[in-house]
Amino acid sequence: MHILKRFIPILEWLPAYKKSQLSGDLSAGITVGIMLIPQGMAYAMLAGLPPVFGLYASLIPQIIYALLGTSRQLSVAPVAMDSLLVAAGLGALAISGIEQYTAMAIFLALFMGSIQLLLGVVKMGFLVNFLSKPVISGFTSAAALIIGLSQLKHLLGAPVSNSNQIHLLLRNTIAVIDQVNLYAIGLGIGAIITIKLFKKYLPKIPAALVVTVLGIVVVYLFKLDQSGLNIVRDVPSGLPKLSLPSIDSSRISELFPIALTLALIAFMEAISVSKAIEERKGLQEVRPNQELIAIGLANVFGSLFQSYPVTGGFSRTAVNDQAGAQTPLASIFSALIVGLTLLFLTPLFYYLPQTVLAAIIMVAVFGLIDTAYPIRLFKKRKDEFAVLVITFLITLLVGITQGILIGVLISLALLLYRISKPHYALLGRLKNTTHYRNIKRFENEVEIDPEVMLFRFDGQLYFGNKDYFKQELLSSIAAHGPQIKGLVLSVEAINYIDSTAAHMLRQLFGQLQTSGIQIAISGPIGPIRDILKRSEIVAMIGDSGFFDTAHNAHLWLKGKEDEISALSRTIALESRTNDL
Repeated sequence: MHILKRFIPILEWLPAYKKSQLSGDLSAGITVGIMLIPQGMAYAMLAGLPPVFGLYASLIPQIIYALLGTSRQLSVAPVAMDSLLVAAGLGALAISGIEQYTAMAIFLALFMGSIQLLLGVVKMGFLVNFLSKPVISGFTSAAALIIGLSQLKHLLGAPVSNSNQIHLLLRNTIAVIDQVNLYAIGLGIGAIITIKLFKKYLPKIPAALVVTVLGIVVVYLFKLDQSGLNIVRDVPSGLPKLSLPSIDSSRISELFPIALTLALIAFMEAISVSKAIEERKGLQEVRPNQELIAIGLANVFGSLFQSYPVTGGFSRTAVNDQAGAQTPLASIFSALIVGLTLLFLTPLFYYLPQTVLAAIIMVAVFGLIDTAYPIRLFKKRKDEFAVLVITFLITLLVGITQGILIGVLISLALLLYRISKPHYALLGRLKNTTHYRNIKRFENEVEIDPEVMLFRFDGQLYFGNKDYFKQELLSSIAAHGPQIKGLVLSVEAINYIDSTAAHMLRQLFGQLQTSGIQIAISGPIGPIRDILKRSEIVAMIGDSGFFDTAHNAHLWLKGKEDEISALSRTIALESRTNDL
């Protein structure tokens, strides 16, 4: 039963549900459900789909996540980022007609969800860690600009050709600037100002719903649809029908990079916001691999009911939490509100102006643009600032998918460069102490022994940096002077040595011993002690050459064994590997 509860978390929290939690869940569920109606329609439009698909995507996924998710407050439905990725990814493909486009968007939810489910089952939740903050920040800010500007065609009421490249988008906008609709501009700007004012002065009132109602009333009363203003018109009523998404199998390879990008980005969004809530409340355990399974199945089952890709949203989850959500039951109440809307209220959205939906999107996404973090990186970490800028520019000028993938590759390349050339230090003894420190940092406070060199390497030792290690060590020995008789290798900062590096060490130590330099090793941690024994380096140097501290190793090389406790060697040689 315990294992079943781990995979179906509702079995954990539902039996312990308290009547006192109901009011908070009901209040939050109604609030988020009302918020989701205009927001879901706006995000569907952003994804290039008819607005009703935003309501479909806000229905089944919420229920599935409530059954399987580990966050009590996460709200799973359409979000701006994923909607843009759908539009950008599918927009780059040759697709004929809205029906084929819709079919591929729904199949994308199935594809993406299947990838997330697989990653969760094989416990690959750690993959999201490869999306570094500079990459996420650069990508998010660029994507937000593209999202916002992609709505200019609705805000201006002009036939702007969409593009996921900002320079083409701006060029297309300028080309039709003479065709703008003043009613669209007026309503859109008015909606933006209203939303901003409500967020500042009346944050508890759902501003998106307010401007939606006002927009419908204004268009209906003044018959602005007869003046060329684009409106939503007919929104199909009724719940989505159950059907298996299907596309031409030849197109699956085209969708794979989009689905993989969506799977990782969507998980990153969901886990970051749910972890933030977890840290603040401290009363729940969000399990990343179970989250992958929950969000994956929310997309898989959602696709069977005409949902396009969804994930946990930042703003919605914050509203859900602030409105008093105690358990995932709040999401089930939200889904009921959306379901009732689909059954009975869709005719009310006939006169909803598309410029108002554009305003909702623009306010939401421009809030994602982060300027403080890049400024902080520019001042303190120029290399990571460069990663952020490159990701930002590629996303902005080349494409959404290319931006995130190249950003990740650059981050990994920077990581590989760093671990290929880790920091190292020559150590000297602080005067009148048994402590040893970097001679460059404590130049006037350390004593340097001309007969013994102490070398500390601050990183794992593997095939990618073994030559760098050997070169820097030999160069340091040559620079130390002809009087050198001993080497203390401080390995306390080394957490791994691979077989290639171990082979290099055996050869190097053999050369040094042949040239008359005695070797001592200080501070090996447990795993390194095991590796040194398995690699026969302990046998080569001898048990007597291992010590817990650099000071004891130094004393031994100076022939002062009587000042060293037996415990020093015992600690340095303790290992689970006793067969070699």
